[in-house]
Parts: sequence; C-alpha cells; structure tokens
Amino acid sequence: QVQLVESGGGLVQTGGSLRLSCAASGRTFSSYAMGWFRQATGKEREFVAAINWSGGSTAYADSVRGRFTISRDNAKNMVYLQMNSLKPEDTAVYYCAAKSSVRTTAPRGARDFDYWGQGTQVTVSS
Repeated sequence: QVQLVESGGGLVQTGGSLRLSCAASGRTFSSYAMGWFRQATGKEREFVAAINWSGGSTAYADSVRGRFTISRDNAKNMVYLQMNSLKPEDTAVYYCAAKSSVRTTAPRGARDFDYWGQGTQVTVSS
C-alpha cells in the first residue's frame, strides 16, 4: 500500500510558476513509477507527466512539454512537478499517482496507476 499526499497548489498569474510536491508513504517507493495527472472542471482526467522508478526516464503531455518538469527524490519518498510559464488552461486539480513498476519507461494511462492522492488545486489567472 502507498499513500500519497500532494501539496503546493495555489493561485498564480499567467506566466508564473508553482512547484507541486507529492509525499509517499511506504518503504518501497523506489520501486514505483510516479505520475501527475490533472482534471479541469467538466473535463476528464488527463496525463501530465510521469517518471520511472529510478528517475532516469520521464514522459510529458504535449501541452506541458518544455514548461513542466517532473523529478523524484527516492531518499525522501518525494516526487515533484515544477510548473513554469503557467497558462489559464493549466487550471485544474492536480493528482499524484503511483504504480509498482521497475520498467524502464513509466506508464501514461490513468488506468495503469494503482494509487492516487487527494489532489491539489492549481488556478492560473489571466
């Protein structure tokens, strides 16, 4: 079992930055692939970014590539999402997710992940 707790959301102006954090419980964090997803009001949950168990492989949605960076610190059981050049369309609830996997590449589908956090709201004002 893995418990995930997100933090770092808030209100920011267009062009601003935020860093989301996800704290994971459990002794085997380093054997989990991690992902960030988001869900805007009235829309389906969508993939944002993912990172494999070692941090050596990352993946991004086209809409955030070049602006967002996912990273992890296995010693601290933490995963981060650095979000720069934020746009109003980035407004959503952001969720951290985990999947037990030591594969080279991280999954991208929401159905591939087994554990989810409660979400943190990110609002970008225009």
